[in-house]
Amino acid sequence: MTSFRAITLDLISSELEFTTSRSSGPGGQNVNKVNSKVTLRWNVKQSAVLTPEEKELLLQKLSSRLTSDGEILLSAQDKRSQLQNKEEVIVKLENLLQSAQAKKKKRKPTRPSKGAVQSRLDKKKKHSDKKKNRQTRY
Repeated sequence: MTSFRAITLDLISSELEFTTSRSSGPGGQNVNKVNSKVTLRWNVKQSAVLTPEEKELLLQKLSSRLTSDGEILLSAQDKRSQLQNKEEVIVKLENLLQSAQAKKKKRKPTRPSKGAVQSRLDKKKKHSDKKKNRQTRY
């Protein structure tokens, strides 16, 4: 298996598309006048900077987050300013890319200790005896 380079914002920043719209977040009357909601759009399928292997990895790992066209759509509207929302949506993308590139730890099989096995068997025996003692004798 080949090793992948880290997919960073510096690498893909030229392909990111930001749009703004009116937010439903805090801001009172400011909400009705200012486009503070920021939506980030990035097409993974048509990315020119990613290798086919990197595209395949992202399409596989982020399949639940992609549109049918292979785009990632993220938005932020919690802050009052457009700039803060833009920074927040960039952080969201960084976290998403980091989690997609994280290697899954291999599971180490474990066994129960002798004491745990013995205590389980003792409990079973005790429970069985309790049930036996309840039986009516004819």
